Amino acid sequence: MTTEVIITGTGSPIPDAHRAGPGVLVRCGEVTLQFDAGRGTVQRLAALGMHSPSLTALFVTHHHSDHLTGLADVVLSHWVMARGDEYTPMEVVAPRGPAVDYLSEMLHPWRHDLGVRAQHAQRSTPAQVRITSFEPPNAPGEVWRRGDVAVSAAQVRHEPVFPAVGYRVCTPDGTVVITGDTLVCDEVAELAAEADVLVYEAMLFDRITAGPPARHFILDYHADARLIGRQAAALNTPTLVLTHLIPAPQTDAPAAPGHSVTERDYERQIRESGYTGELLVAKDLDQVVLDAASPPRIERWT
Repeated sequence: MTTEVIITGTGSPIPDAHRAGPGVLVRCGEVTLQFDAGRGTVQRLAALGMHSPSLTALFVTHHHSDHLTGLADVVLSHWVMARGDEYTPMEVVAPRGPAVDYLSEMLHPWRHDLGVRAQHAQRSTPAQVRITSFEPPNAPGEVWRRGDVAVSAAQVRHEPVFPAVGYRVCTPDGTVVITGDTLVCDEVAELAAEADVLVYEAMLFDRITAGPPARHFILDYHADARLIGRQAAALNTPTLVLTHLIPAPQTDAPAAPGHSVTERDYERQIRESGYTGELLVAKDLDQVVLDAASPPRIERWT
């Protein structure tokens, strides 16, 4: 058995033709977990040959819209694709607060559509979300388990958004940590201690400070690539994955000076900060494969 960590979306609130909204898929045997569901998540899952009913559970890190805009699509697709008694409401796990409020209300705007579909298809089971909520813990604590796959959560630093959590997924093959949106902070260091794979949101602070002052507020609650490199080096993290990339790297040409960035800009800042482990500046659907018998293996999507 192996554990796959697949980045279903590497984007941010800024629309990008090549990058879906934030999301990470973790697969281990029959357990398939999606973390956040930004725009385009359903399409990215389809590219993997997966559909919403294949998900065991979906986890929410916080209530920013770019992490949630694809969630209704996931849940609606799950119901539409089910047939008769096959339908089991999707379990969505989230910290108590605004994210749970959203989940409780998410399907209400679709009530007329769902009513027509149910009547026309003679379906008696309505679309639903099975919400599993938890009080955001200050230190990592288990919030979900299925067999030998366990998920812990802990608060991270994304103020003024509260709560915001990161997740730690433990499987027989190793440990994966997904930060969600956060500053580089002690809370992430505790969550990521001895993890095999650390999936970190990343921003080039120097590129943002060189840009319009009206955008500088985003520096208050995101992770600077240089600080990420320093922290990952201190943690001795074997494999570091960067996602939610701001600015988004160009995908097909060298950067024009002063205007755009490439993956090498992220790589350089991480390396200059002392990190020497395996590094992936992710594109959508890139993955890391964990096997208890060997080191994590990076596989680029082609």
